[in-house]
Amino acid sequence: MHSQRWIESFVGIFLLAAIIALVVLAFKVSGLTTLFPTAGYTVSARFEDIGQLKIRAPIKMSGVMVGEVVGIMLDPVTFKAVVKMHIDAKYNDIPDDSSISILTAGLLGDNYISITPMYSTHYLREGSELQYTHSAMVLEKLIGQFLFKLGKSDDTTKGADNAKKSQ
Repeated sequence: MHSQRWIESFVGIFLLAAIIALVVLAFKVSGLTTLFPTAGYTVSARFEDIGQLKIRAPIKMSGVMVGEVVGIMLDPVTFKAVVKMHIDAKYNDIPDDSSISILTAGLLGDNYISITPMYSTHYLREGSELQYTHSAMVLEKLIGQFLFKLGKSDDTTKGADNAKKSQ
């Protein structure tokens, strides 16, 4: 009788541990890291255009993830996008004159932020603002500009052809 009760208790504890492990795994895989906050500091940057940048987008330096986007808002005075970023505490030696860009993973992938370190001996701290920013390249804008220039060059070619014919 005791061995049967002991086996049932062991199975119950095992199932409870498995359910807890699955919940933790689900939070980690889904990117919901608020359950497990990491130590670090928050910095910000202002961009003309952030494209499709989203909260929880990765922040990378040399391809290594160093943090994530925690907030995006619009500055009511300058009408620029203000992006708040959480940098992990172990990356506390990023120079404060670093350049920051919004890039796209692949041709049509998600946007992420890339930090290019510079040479200052002063480092980013809580509340720092990165000054050297490069906005996102929006594919739709690039295609629109290409088509506009293509159409404009056709008009000038037609005009030159018509001028030759009239002579």
